[in-house]
Amino acid sequence: MTSRLQSLSIRAMPFADAASPDLPMGQLLRLSLFQVSVGMAAVLLLGTLNRVMIVELGVPAMIVAVMIALPVLIAPFRALLGFRSDTHKSAIGWKRVPYIWFGSLWQFGGLAVMPFALLVLGGDVVHDIPFAGEVLAALAFLMTGLGMHMTQTAGLALASDRATDETRPRVVALLYVMFLVGMGISAVIMGVLLTDFTALKLIRVVQGAAVVGILLNLIALWKQESVRPMSREERAQPRPAFSDAWRDFMDGGRAGRLLVCVFVGTMAFNMQDVLLEPYGGEILGLSVAATTLLTALWAAGALAGLALAGARLAKGSNPYRLAGAGIVAGIWAFSLVIFAAPMQSNVLFYAGAAIIGFGGGLFAVATLTAAMTMPATGTAGRGLALGAWGAAQATAAGLSIAIGGGLRDWVGHAAVSGQLGEALQSPATGYSFVYHTEIGLLFVTLVILGPLVRQSGSLTPQDVGKRPMGLADFPT
Repeated sequence: MTSRLQSLSIRAMPFADAASPDLPMGQLLRLSLFQVSVGMAAVLLLGTLNRVMIVELGVPAMIVAVMIALPVLIAPFRALLGFRSDTHKSAIGWKRVPYIWFGSLWQFGGLAVMPFALLVLGGDVVHDIPFAGEVLAALAFLMTGLGMHMTQTAGLALASDRATDETRPRVVALLYVMFLVGMGISAVIMGVLLTDFTALKLIRVVQGAAVVGILLNLIALWKQESVRPMSREERAQPRPAFSDAWRDFMDGGRAGRLLVCVFVGTMAFNMQDVLLEPYGGEILGLSVAATTLLTALWAAGALAGLALAGARLAKGSNPYRLAGAGIVAGIWAFSLVIFAAPMQSNVLFYAGAAIIGFGGGLFAVATLTAAMTMPATGTAGRGLALGAWGAAQATAAGLSIAIGGGLRDWVGHAAVSGQLGEALQSPATGYSFVYHTEIGLLFVTLVILGPLVRQSGSLTPQDVGKRPMGLADFPT
């Protein structure tokens, strides 16, 4: 009876088998709190604050897009941060703790000063210093973004260190799910708190998130990394270099096309990041609370995409075909968002937001799986493949956010002023142009993906018994 109950608990709880003697479930769940902290900060940067700046504070969308793109563009340095934590020289023996701690401090400091910087940027605070608001807001976003990337990279590395070879994929999968759960819960709570928006509420919510974030990281970090003092000889050893490994990775054949596919596809899915909530507020008349729930819907859609990808990849499905399915879902999603304005349908808008998350999650998991299963040559390994994928994905996300805001301002101004004709003289035209551009980029991504599908062999599972890379291996 006891063995049956244990077997039932493992089947009922997807991550029950992620624990190990070296990393018990209690410590694993406590360690995963750093992902909740990062998810909460991501909701503020990519969801709530961009709506508040554009609609409530009247900041031009181009400036908002640049601000939000700044922390995203730091993401390519995650590979360097992970490498530095791998090879950190410490007499105490810590590798990950210093990076998680200082990342928490950067994140706390950025969020602590951010509401005041935004009020200066929006003109609520009178001053005589030129560009003070832009400079202060940019510094706040940079600090927060750097802290998020440093904390998440070192935290995932610490979890990977403590897990066994057998449990490591499921541990990393649990941490990613906790990141999405943190985003969803934070979006709901912040939406409720900002129902009746005031400047004072903005200060309280953002600074409260800063305090909660550093407390969660402290709880997650406590006694998690084992200490092994390093000798002077170990600290004096030179660090390895990246150049040879990168050359080997790019010589792998399909690596270059895959990275281009990731770059263009990520741009297609992320140009709306800075516009979706303002679109709901300005065009559909939704409140701050109602538009903040979009992040929760996006997270739910992403979880559904991850679940489908995990189930299909576990059966040996072709990752390139799954990536194509995510692209097609994105085309449907942006079409729903476009039609929500002329039909004044909140249901279409919310459905589109959820399907954007679903398609983006499916595309991300599938392309990352392809990168992880790409044959390694020479000194190139999985870590380099993940770093290259992350660099392409994050750089495209940052650029697309900035470009999306600029296109919305440019086309929207031309439409409202009547330069595009009476039929397009509406503030919705600028948003619609960006969404149509994303649909076009998704079709371009399908074209780039086509040769990879042909070169990867059969589209149907061939070896179900052999477990391929799947959802459980998705790092961040």
